[in-house]
Amino acid sequence: MGIEIGGIVLAIVALYFVSTIRILFEYQRGVIFRLGRVLPSPKGPGILLVFWPIDRMVRVDLRVIVQDVASQDVITRDNVSVKVNAVVYFRVIDPLKAILEVENYRYATEQLSQTTLRSILGQIELDELLAERDKINIRLQDVLDRHSDPWGIKVSLVEVKHVDLPEHMQRAMAKQAEAERERRAKVIHAEGEFQAAAKLRDAAKVIEKHPMAMQMRFLQTLVDIGAENNTTVVFPMPIDLVHALFANVDGAGKE
Repeated sequence: MGIEIGGIVLAIVALYFVSTIRILFEYQRGVIFRLGRVLPSPKGPGILLVFWPIDRMVRVDLRVIVQDVASQDVITRDNVSVKVNAVVYFRVIDPLKAILEVENYRYATEQLSQTTLRSILGQIELDELLAERDKINIRLQDVLDRHSDPWGIKVSLVEVKHVDLPEHMQRAMAKQAEAERERRAKVIHAEGEFQAAAKLRDAAKVIEKHPMAMQMRFLQTLVDIGAENNTTVVFPMPIDLVHALFANVDGAGKE
């Protein structure tokens, strides 16, 4: 009878020790509370013993966590209402702080990301939000990292994913872009006219020094017109003859 009782006791003790075995993966750490007090350093990875009910272990994942920040209604500094969402990359670097300093570090980081996103974007204008996305991401990452550091959290990256503009603002921006294109086209056309006028001025100076150049240019124009399949007839008339004709008409009128 005593041997049977001893065997039962040994079996219970063996089962108890087997039940105290815990295995932590390489990316996990265990924060152990012994009689309500936390041990100085987290345990793991590998095999460790948790002597319940004296000990209680909380597993902490050290891998990078990707958290989507829900779409937020933001009013920019220039009073434009937009919807913005983002994604936050963070990881636990101090398991003890992540368990002791905050009740739920994932939920706390999510709420901090939402409030920070609204706060930072409310201080900038719409053009800056659309054109300087990298600077805004760095600013968001810096603010989140400083506020989550007491929780043992390291925010490694923040990315603004999508900016949803109101329909009337999209139309206004389309008109602005169209006007900008028209302005650039007019400027380019004016520059072309200016350059053409400068070349014509230089050509006039050359023709002035060499009168035969005008005659050669006139003959070249006749060749260009005659090369086409048309019925146009060009009759060259010397300019001197026209001047003489006008002079005779003026003399007859005076008489």
